[in-house]
Amino acid sequence: MSRDSLFGETIHWSGSPSAVPLSTAVRTVMAMSAALALIALGFATVLSTALHVSVSGLIFFAAWCSALGLFSSRWPGFWWSRVQYAITDRHVIWRRGPIRRTIDRDSVSYAVVRWNPRAPGIGDLVLVRAVPTGALRRTLSLTLSNVVAPDRVGAIVRGLTPGASLGDGDRPLPQRLDEGERVLWSGTPALAPWTVHRLATAAVALGVALAAARLVARAVPTLRRVAHIHALPGWSFTLFVVATAMAFVFVAGVAGWVGYAACVRPGRLARATRYLVTNRRVLIRRGREELSLDRHRIVDVISAPTRPGATALVDLFLILDGPHARAFASSGAFRHAQTGSLLPVLLAIEDAETVGAILRRNVEADGLATAA
Repeated sequence: MSRDSLFGETIHWSGSPSAVPLSTAVRTVMAMSAALALIALGFATVLSTALHVSVSGLIFFAAWCSALGLFSSRWPGFWWSRVQYAITDRHVIWRRGPIRRTIDRDSVSYAVVRWNPRAPGIGDLVLVRAVPTGALRRTLSLTLSNVVAPDRVGAIVRGLTPGASLGDGDRPLPQRLDEGERVLWSGTPALAPWTVHRLATAAVALGVALAAARLVARAVPTLRRVAHIHALPGWSFTLFVVATAMAFVFVAGVAGWVGYAACVRPGRLARATRYLVTNRRVLIRRGREELSLDRHRIVDVISAPTRPGATALVDLFLILDGPHARAFASSGAFRHAQTGSLLPVLLAIEDAETVGAILRRNVEADGLATAA
């Protein structure tokens, strides 16, 4: 086996990002850039031919949008082509040319796998270290993007020999457990609660929808007056109508997309979420995302009602411990869990006493072993 040039440690695994189709986010940026560029060019053509005014600002904006769309399509391939990953005796290394990022394997609190829906067997592996909450709360993570069989790489990071069942994100989690691992409890969230983050997103969607309605209310009378007085030639008026319609569709599309993210998507994700507690780990699967947390990292469990004043559904917050870092305590976990990220939190569960007792037995056993 080769050795790393910086740490001098044996490299147990190395790889690089695989070529995958453009992500949904990149495709969205490209589509929005193209739409904005066409809208700006449409209005610029109408203003320059009918009113003979300067449209340099609109032309510049259209060119900027086109450049942004082209950059979005080319940049990912250029950036990831030179990235290299390695797992050594003690470190996980991300490297691109002279740039290097590392994380200690022993300090990794939990790992999140995000499977690529357009590339079977390929996904991102996010390694997260628990860090202090409150005023010192920050994110300390390392992402290995677009790797083949990210769950197998995660097993190597944990110091295990990957099983033959790993590498297929379409397989249920119970079929991809470690050798000798067994499920003690499983559950699903009963609902998707309306958090502050979700309410704020819904308010933004409503505001954008009102903007789309105002656009129609102001544009339609203007188009009627222009058509009545024949102020524009036929082709210019048609282009004016098309540009206005595209602007409305663009704003309405943004409102619909934000509204979907606030009102529909959380419920769909809740129905696609499953919690598993095994004799070794806590596993959470939500759609194409999977969280894996070794139970020995858990030092305490905090329970809180999902809804104020109600006790039927309970959220369980897992307090993690690592080298010089204890995180997701009551000072920061409750606020941090509302961001939509996949975190070691069991939300809106009905059988909280059972799973809480299972996890606390593990904590008490670790405490007795430490005291002995």
